[in-house]
Amino acid sequence: MSQTEVQLIKADAVQTTDIANSAVTDAKISALTSSKLTGALPAISGASLTNLPASGRAHNLIINGAMQVAQRGTSSTSSGYQTVDRIIHTGTGWDEAITQSQSDVASGTTPYTLGFRKAFKIQNGNQTSGAGAADELGIRYSIEAQDVSNSGWNYLSSSSYITLSFWVKSSVAQNFYGYLLTLDGTMQRYAFETGSLTADTWTKVTKTIPGNSNITIDNDINEGFRIEWRVFAGTNFTDSGVSLNTWAAFASGTRTPDSTSTWYTTNDATFEITGVQLELGQTATDFEHRSYSEELLRCERYCQTSFEKGQAPVYGVTKCIYNDGRPYTSSYVSGFGAEYRTEMRATPSVTFYTSNNGASSDANDVSGYNGSGWAEYAANLHSSSSTKRVTFDGNFHSGIVLYQFNYKAEAEL
Repeated sequence: MSQTEVQLIKADAVQTTDIANSAVTDAKISALTSSKLTGALPAISGASLTNLPASGRAHNLIINGAMQVAQRGTSSTSSGYQTVDRIIHTGTGWDEAITQSQSDVASGTTPYTLGFRKAFKIQNGNQTSGAGAADELGIRYSIEAQDVSNSGWNYLSSSSYITLSFWVKSSVAQNFYGYLLTLDGTMQRYAFETGSLTADTWTKVTKTIPGNSNITIDNDINEGFRIEWRVFAGTNFTDSGVSLNTWAAFASGTRTPDSTSTWYTTNDATFEITGVQLELGQTATDFEHRSYSEELLRCERYCQTSFEKGQAPVYGVTKCIYNDGRPYTSSYVSGFGAEYRTEMRATPSVTFYTSNNGASSDANDVSGYNGSGWAEYAANLHSSSSTKRVTFDGNFHSGIVLYQFNYKAEAEL
């Protein structure tokens, strides 16, 4: 039949009943282009769609995945929780300290165009001894066991999935390894790689992870799940025989395949990460952007301070908690404190700071007015302190009538 003859076929000449079910194959449908789909499309039940988040948008198990909140400060040469909330860098064997910071995502780049403005950044020191077997450097994010246990992931089933996605940039072109870790029962490890990164170029990495019958995740407030990005690991922690993208029992010496040492032996090399998302399902959906206030509220379960935004915890700050009070016996005071804005994960460790009055650099001093002037006094965390309130006591001054202080409370995993 010629093209002209096909064009002469009248509308409605071919009815649905004239086409056999087997005549329209999956191959023909998959080759269908958008130009053939004009006008209104028929309604499709949402029950027929797969790989969509249950709420209609991504439910990110990661808190502060866009690296917006940094209550403790924006730069530090110490390891652990020092800058961006809920994420740390760890390691050992360095000749010169690693600098961690909250960095800006440059405008005009992707992920900037996707709404990301901040990243977690580490900058290498000068590792003059080279890449030693016992050296390691990583970035870690820890998740409460109950958050994974109640996420909807059937972690015991190999046909139930979670998807990890993140944006990463390295000043050195190379491949990096990482792993997921479950910490309850017999610890299980799932190694992955970023693939070869182009220097100074943001790359999105996506990993889909199945469940495994050997996984145990308790329904409690302790650390149950961990993500590690291994910027470098010496051979004490690696093995060339480690398989990627599969679960295996964790052992310290077989965390990932052997690391490339180029980044680690490059002075001032940088590594940045943002847009970290862990969600239920086999597909990486669009990042769940939350407002700063939403992320701060979630972060405060693990760390909160009485300082205002942009003020790192330090003594001698004018803006503070300011109350009156008197000793209950002689010069001894008790029951002073404050309510936490958010209930914390566990009873936190607390550091007190003096205000600008009676300022002291001594840890856990507070400022008190004794009737004739301000001075600093050593405060002790009282046993009545809880996940909801911080209380302190101490041997201050018989004439104490006012007190000022700030605090940092931490209940990290």
